[in-house]
Amino acid sequence: MKKAGQLKLTAVLLFALCNITIHAQMVQTIKGTVIDKNSKVTLAGASVFIPDSDPLRGAVTDQNGNFRLDNIETGRVRLCIRYLGYEQVCLDNLNLTSGKELVLNIEIEESVTSMSEVVVKAQQDKTTAINTMSAISSRTFSVEESQRYAGARNDVARMAVNYAGVSVGNDATNEIVIRGNSPNGLLWMLEGVEIPNPNHFGTLSATAGPVGMLNNNTLSNSDFMTGAFAADYGNAVSGVFDLKMREGNHDKHEFLGQVGFNGFELGAEGPVSRKHNASYLVNYRYSTLGLLHAMGVSFGTGTAIPEYQDLSFKITSDLGKGKISLFGLAGLSSIKLLYSREDSADVDNYYGSKGLDIYDSNYLGFIGMKYFARLSPGTYANITFSADAAQNRAKVDTVLTNPKSFRLNSFARFNAQDYIANFSVNSKISDRINTRIGGEMKYLNYSLIDSTYLNRYNAFFSFYDDKGSTVLLRGFAEFNRKFSDKLSLNAGMHVMYLTLNDELIPEPRIALKYKPSANHVFSIGYGNHSRILPMYVYFTRVDLSATEYYQPNRDLKMLKANHLVASWDWQINKVTRVKIEGYYQHLYNAVIEKKSSGFSMLNDNSFQYYLPDTLVNGGTGDNKGIELTVEQFMNKGLYYLVTTSLFDSKYKGSDKITRPTAFDGGYVVNALAGKEFLLKSKKTSSKKYLSTDMKLTAAGGRRYTPVDVEESIKEGETVYDKDRAYSVKFKDYFRLDLRLAYRVDKKKFSHEWVIDVQNVTNHKNPLYMEYNTDTGKTEFIYQLSLYPMMQYRIVF
Repeated sequence: MKKAGQLKLTAVLLFALCNITIHAQMVQTIKGTVIDKNSKVTLAGASVFIPDSDPLRGAVTDQNGNFRLDNIETGRVRLCIRYLGYEQVCLDNLNLTSGKELVLNIEIEESVTSMSEVVVKAQQDKTTAINTMSAISSRTFSVEESQRYAGARNDVARMAVNYAGVSVGNDATNEIVIRGNSPNGLLWMLEGVEIPNPNHFGTLSATAGPVGMLNNNTLSNSDFMTGAFAADYGNAVSGVFDLKMREGNHDKHEFLGQVGFNGFELGAEGPVSRKHNASYLVNYRYSTLGLLHAMGVSFGTGTAIPEYQDLSFKITSDLGKGKISLFGLAGLSSIKLLYSREDSADVDNYYGSKGLDIYDSNYLGFIGMKYFARLSPGTYANITFSADAAQNRAKVDTVLTNPKSFRLNSFARFNAQDYIANFSVNSKISDRINTRIGGEMKYLNYSLIDSTYLNRYNAFFSFYDDKGSTVLLRGFAEFNRKFSDKLSLNAGMHVMYLTLNDELIPEPRIALKYKPSANHVFSIGYGNHSRILPMYVYFTRVDLSATEYYQPNRDLKMLKANHLVASWDWQINKVTRVKIEGYYQHLYNAVIEKKSSGFSMLNDNSFQYYLPDTLVNGGTGDNKGIELTVEQFMNKGLYYLVTTSLFDSKYKGSDKITRPTAFDGGYVVNALAGKEFLLKSKKTSSKKYLSTDMKLTAAGGRRYTPVDVEESIKEGETVYDKDRAYSVKFKDYFRLDLRLAYRVDKKKFSHEWVIDVQNVTNHKNPLYMEYNTDTGKTEFIYQLSLYPMMQYRIVF
């Protein structure tokens, strides 16, 4: 009996030890820093805990505000932060996986109410911006959302089309239309600095492209804004992407491998010097189709293989009383659309043109250095120096027959280099008042060269042949005043000055937020905004003779806009909210044609635009609408986001006729939902998850200018009836996307398989209309058809 009892005890101990071992295999570390949201001071002594744990798991931040929670079971985690005199914050549904430590920089806000311990409990608020000066038409988004949302393709721009007031401009690109504005009114910022178009195959004058260079594996939570921007944002009239890069892991090396639609990808991060708290983060990607084509795999697209690669990195280190970081982004892309090599097996490509061989290549390089300096306990400064260079090259040959030969049709080489010095100083005067001032000098260098063969003259003409530079100066001052926990005011002034034409523009901004109860917020805001024109607009040439020309657009002024926004945000419970926002925008100083016509640059998009020779300011536009958002943040594996926008977008050209803009679809409805399941398994050495995501988009059809068939027959190419600009509407847009992901968490790594099927119903959405010279008829060119994409990802 005694021996049997010993055996039984031994079995129980072994079973318990086995359970402990198995449990230890599926744990991970949560660590990070707790800081004051306004002053960026690290907070020592803050309590960080997991409220649902039993026994309670938690830690207290050290003298540098750092905390660490080891051996936390993987899965969805709720984390709360409590600090005397501050509002308690809880972060819900953090995704803790076995392959990567979860690193958090948590900002909490001091309460203006004098109490011994604040009892107000705030959830992780995606409805507001990270930038404390942004009070309206703004929200923060997580990198996980761009990875999880159906149809997003790991692209933050494609993710943003799910938000209220935003619609997709073109399935083949990531351009976004915000509240009826041209996609080219969007501002891209990285680490607080304006950057050129960060997309492969994108042009210098645009803001979009087929594939984004910004890799979401290197990004941190960031801000997206759709109107009445805070005073520290300039050179934007439609929206702002204020993107942040995360820091690499300061304690251990971690790696990532990924292959999918966007490319073959490798990433690494880890410590550089623990003494200086230094880390690195780097990610490289090469196009999937380009690599497989180099291996001899054919896709039935002939020579039309998109080849691209990009690199992004960030290195950070403590320095004195602050932190210094070096960050950058670089990308190359090229494609050949060769009519001379087409065969019957090649699929149709609506980027190509009959009888033409097109060679297109682009590059972008951006590097910046930023120093965060602690000037006093309540004051900090950011000083940034950056440089970027971008180039668009295009060459078009006409393919001749009998005998087969080639004749140069056109070529273009546009170059731009920017050098930027940027600074800002933020001061927390008290728990009620915060101020921020700053300025920027941007030196723009440009080189624009082209030549086009015109059949009617049997000669080549240059529309651009210029090199030069100009300077854009920006300055701002703003403050946030909290009158109480219920009422706050944001106000400021932004100023822009362009030396090219000595244009000085002051831009006032103001927003008021009222929170009568814990669950309701009312906001109203106004902003005046401006954007400089693309360099190619200023320097268009009009030839007077073989040796003489003039530039009629050199003194054009900036596009300007007034934004007025009002909103009501109702937090129904800790995971569900409803928001209604109405707006009115008046755009003026828009570029129009000097002679009477319906042309306006308010209708430009990323790839299709028409530019007359002689332009003037004087065009106007009016956008108004109302937006509804119903959202449940992820709760027990379920989330949904439903947005509806009703809007009206009109403009006037030099003919003074009020017309709908190209983007006046009238309405947009997005319905996005997903569910994450933890699968039961007999194998306790791993955790398995199945995620399903669905996105449905329905929108009013865009406007277009019909083809002038008689003129098209005469010219032998598509000619549009400009007297009927945007008078016809495409049929309504509809698209359903589905995403299915299967993830396995092992002890040392996590890997995931994803299939993302876009346009499941194969609905034909028109892109544009053209004249077919073979049939003598007009026809629609359609957007993305049924398109399945696969992805595999491993993190270790």
